[in-house]
Amino acid sequence: MHILVLGAAGMMGRKLTTQLVRQAKLGERPVSKLTLVDVVAPDRPDFAGEVKLHAADLSTPGTAEVLVGSRPDLIFHLAAIVSGEAEADFEKGYRINMDATRSLFEAIRLEGARRPYYPRVVFTSSIAVFGTPFPDVIDDDHVLTPLTSYGAQKAIGELLLADYSRRGFFDGIGVRLPTIVIRPGKPNKAASGFFSGILREPLLGQEAVLPVPDTVRHWFASPRAAVGFLLHAAVMDTAPLGIRRSLNMPGITATVAEEIAALQRAAGDEAVALIRRERDPVIEQIVAGWPRAFDPERALALGFSGDTSFDEIVQIYVEDELEGARS
Repeated sequence: MHILVLGAAGMMGRKLTTQLVRQAKLGERPVSKLTLVDVVAPDRPDFAGEVKLHAADLSTPGTAEVLVGSRPDLIFHLAAIVSGEAEADFEKGYRINMDATRSLFEAIRLEGARRPYYPRVVFTSSIAVFGTPFPDVIDDDHVLTPLTSYGAQKAIGELLLADYSRRGFFDGIGVRLPTIVIRPGKPNKAASGFFSGILREPLLGQEAVLPVPDTVRHWFASPRAAVGFLLHAAVMDTAPLGIRRSLNMPGITATVAEEIAALQRAAGDEAVALIRRERDPVIEQIVAGWPRAFDPERALALGFSGDTSFDEIVQIYVEDELEGARS
């Protein structure tokens, strides 16, 4: 199996690649080749099979055609700019999150027109496709009403994914990721970044800024669970999806106060004391339009599974990032 990972240098791309290398197969098929692409060259994994590394911008004309020309069996489309940056730079957001996605899908269609080609495409979407008004718990039939440019771009990507799949150009599945916590590394430009920051920085003995009230509730998953979603999407039977190709993923609903309580149980009062409350009305406004909880019935019925508690999410970060760094 030849796997193409777009956005391979990002946090999710790196963790996905690590797991692909560790497994060395998907389902019953061995992974023989990895093509890893990002705007900066991804690190080369310790993989026994063939590895191709590319520093490329998917939105640049001709790039998608070159990458698809190698006819990968499976494509993980993780490449995107995050919510805060997409809101701040309207043109860049649509170029990267929408135009590049359309270019990829078109390249697959045109490659298949030359010679039969039908890859699986796993597209990372977001719960940002939903916006107010919504119920306290969103079910699988809730209408998409994005209130940010990022959410609109992801919703457009979902519609394209469904239509290109309906037309038989590829076998697509959209994975609506919860907000991923705890993200390792440095803060990014996502408006949701503080959800990780108020845990990650104190666990590292550093101060963190909390820009919203403790009562804010949101929907979360760990990086480990998110990689599991992507791998399951890559091998599952997509026939039950019909034309509804995008799914709400399982997650944990928690308030900021419940996040902080999990931090206290894991690291004590000294860690909690490193959180500095500094309200940011821009972030507050963005977050106010985000979902708080889901009933992901379709995803659960199709075999997806996630974290069991916020304490587990904190423990996963400790195991994978802190203890892993010391080992």
